[in-house]
Amino acid sequence: MGDNFDIIYGKNSVLEALNAGNREINKILISKNIHTDIKIAKIKELAQSKGIIFQFVGKEKFQPYEEFNHQGIIAQISPIKYMELNEFIEESSKKDGFGSLVILDGVEDSHNLGAIIRTCVCAGVDGLIIPSRRNVLVNSVVEKISAGAINFIPIIKVNSLINAVQRLKENNWWIIATDASAKDNYYDIKYDDMNFAIIMGAEHAGVSKSLLKASDFTVKIPMQNNFNSLNVSNALSAVIFETLRQKLKK
Repeated sequence: MGDNFDIIYGKNSVLEALNAGNREINKILISKNIHTDIKIAKIKELAQSKGIIFQFVGKEKFQPYEEFNHQGIIAQISPIKYMELNEFIEESSKKDGFGSLVILDGVEDSHNLGAIIRTCVCAGVDGLIIPSRRNVLVNSVVEKISAGAINFIPIIKVNSLINAVQRLKENNWWIIATDASAKDNYYDIKYDDMNFAIIMGAEHAGVSKSLLKASDFTVKIPMQNNFNSLNVSNALSAVIFETLRQKLKK
């Protein structure tokens, strides 16, 4: 949270931003120490109706914002407008050839997300899906690290990854999860004749069990020794450039 987020602070400003609906809000932080009044209740109600996450947090979360008169409420703003999954599916169905997606499950580091977005754009990936919880969202640090790449790829924020995966499967997408204990190596899959989405997990936890279960394939990156920890953005590069190699070879 020490990241320099673009923020809106104070009850009135947050309420106005929610009402206007012209800023993309990542999440709203509300101090546990303030009592709920009419404005806070309205903010919660609006956030809920718009699918925006709000969290009640301890005062340590407000430390980076000490110089602001935040009144115990802060909205973190995204520098981009997220795309709806249904809109993405519809648009990609009109295109020639097969589509590619990257799905992130629990990547919490802004630098990693920025590097991943950059890699996706370089490799021609069609879109990136991130969950609205337990994953870093697009903030000013991500924007900086991506070197502007955030403007060249649709980024889709969803409340449930498992629901997103089911929607994709219903629309002729194949789901490939990376997992250290998978039997297949990532280069054993034929990527060039299907719409595919690759799920990358967090460094320590990996892809969650429910998503592994919902996947059509699981693949691993073979390691030479027991040091089994490749940074998630490096791991993604290996897999995604193999998919591009196959596509170009065709």
